[in-house]
Amino acid sequence: MSEARRLYLLDTNVLMHDPTSLFRFEEHDIFLPMVVLEELDAAKKGMTEVARNVRQVSRFIGEMMNGGHDLDDGLPLIMPEGLNIGIGSGRLYFQTGADEAEGAVSLQAKADNEILRAAMHLSQRHPDREVVLVSKDINLRIKAAIHGIPAEDYYNDRALDDLSLLYSGLNEHDNDFWERHAIRDSWTESGNTFYRLGRVENDGWFPNQCLRLTGQNGMEALVRDVSAEDFVLQVATDYANGPHSVWGITARNPEQNFALNLLMDPDIDFVTLLGTAGTGKTLLTLAAGLAQTLDEPLYREIIMTRATVSVGEDIGYLPGTEEEKMSPWMGALTDNLEVLTESDGHAGDWGRAVTNDLLTSRVKIRSLNFMRGRTFLNRYLIIDEAQNITPKQMKTLVTRAGPGTKIVCLGNVEQIDTPYLTETTSGLTFAVDRFKDWPHSGHITLKRGERSRLADFASEAL
Repeated sequence: MSEARRLYLLDTNVLMHDPTSLFRFEEHDIFLPMVVLEELDAAKKGMTEVARNVRQVSRFIGEMMNGGHDLDDGLPLIMPEGLNIGIGSGRLYFQTGADEAEGAVSLQAKADNEILRAAMHLSQRHPDREVVLVSKDINLRIKAAIHGIPAEDYYNDRALDDLSLLYSGLNEHDNDFWERHAIRDSWTESGNTFYRLGRVENDGWFPNQCLRLTGQNGMEALVRDVSAEDFVLQVATDYANGPHSVWGITARNPEQNFALNLLMDPDIDFVTLLGTAGTGKTLLTLAAGLAQTLDEPLYREIIMTRATVSVGEDIGYLPGTEEEKMSPWMGALTDNLEVLTESDGHAGDWGRAVTNDLLTSRVKIRSLNFMRGRTFLNRYLIIDEAQNITPKQMKTLVTRAGPGTKIVCLGNVEQIDTPYLTETTSGLTFAVDRFKDWPHSGHITLKRGERSRLADFASEAL
């Protein structure tokens, strides 16, 4: 073993979480204790995502062992074809004997303690090397620290180091904006006003980024084109007034107005809306979807799905069809459809009932479990509570989009109910970060709650 390289001892949960983690430690070496291989063997059966990841790890290790290498010298970490995650030049080592650390504190016979013993033994065998235990189990990392073993979380699954670095989609400036950015051209096209402005150093503009100018000459605009020398601004449509309402819904704050601009733009195929409860994410998305499905037939129907994660205890199996099984999870859909059908005060009870039946027939509820292999053509797909979706599930959903389909992801990354997901590892966080440079995507973070004064106070005080 090279003394310059660190030696990373991987916990089972790291491999279960990311099977490609074997190849993500650059030039450093990997060590797998025997108890980790036993736990992988015990978890390989089933159709869950964890079982699939375990089987993939076993295939990776099997391919590396096909060359008949001497296990004492370690296996070269040869990256399989099709993986583009950088080149690692380290080696993979296994626990080949019964290792017992000298002077170890007595520990119960548990898998985590066996991993800890292996880490302590490695540190004693290789005093000149830095041995690091990598685990997603915070309790194991605490025990490792108590025994003097350096321990780290697995960081390669994070989109960002800190949630505060997440792209907000909104840039606010004062009136000095026009002085800093020289106007090179302006024109009107299809009733919209455009400005071409010169860029300054480190201005950090992204396609479809929202811009709000405060002060007396306030303006709301969207960045439509970004090049190395300049960028193009389009003055945003004002959806705060009645003539520009969307299915009877008007924007109550600047962030909602930007959201409607992104949702109503047919050139934007992927929209992400973040915000706490009551900011209007679902209502705005449904209103825009109905306007573009029924008033302007851009899409054939609306499809809504979400991860079925309970806040409290699970209520067990549900009877009925796929749509009937999903209906308890779709309370947000029915609540907002009720608001949209009551927006027309002159229709009466019969008119509202007919409208409600029409909307229900054009809004389909689907389960995440049956999305693999499907292709949606000219659909308006809403992924609600997207913060509870893993990056792999997010990829599975977004790649379902066929020609003419628009996908809208809604969620609040501060309200994650899925075990083992955090704010920085959520699929919604990955989507916001990875799509910000794409010219056909848009994002905005909604900040102000518009539900009720009771809900606003509760979100702050509780």
